[in-house]
Amino acid sequence: MVVDRAIDERADLVFGALADATRRDIVARVLAAEASVSELARKYAMSFAAVQKHVVVLERAGLVTKERRGREQLVRGDVETVRATVRLLEQYEDIWRGRVDRIDAILRTEGEPR
Repeated sequence: MVVDRAIDERADLVFGALADATRRDIVARVLAAEASVSELARKYAMSFAAVQKHVVVLERAGLVTKERRGREQLVRGDVETVRATVRLLEQYEDIWRGRVDRIDAILRTEGEPR
């Protein structure tokens, strides 16, 4: 199997970012509607700086984008990165389903009378 380093590194960043419950929640919130970092910080029992660090991790992974509007930094979810991640997971599901299908075929063959 040929590994595309760029895709592999992106997957590491995305799954690493999604490994944290707060970051998953931030992604869900900003996919539904853009929010400023200040708005996001009010939703969590942590400092503004901590939320800002979570947003930086998500931005580095490509799951969110930030845009400065006046004094605020607006955060939006990046749907294309989410879709690319879904496609990657679907590839793994296809591999697994193929394995299950092969096991099923073996079991059917072994169950036949000789």
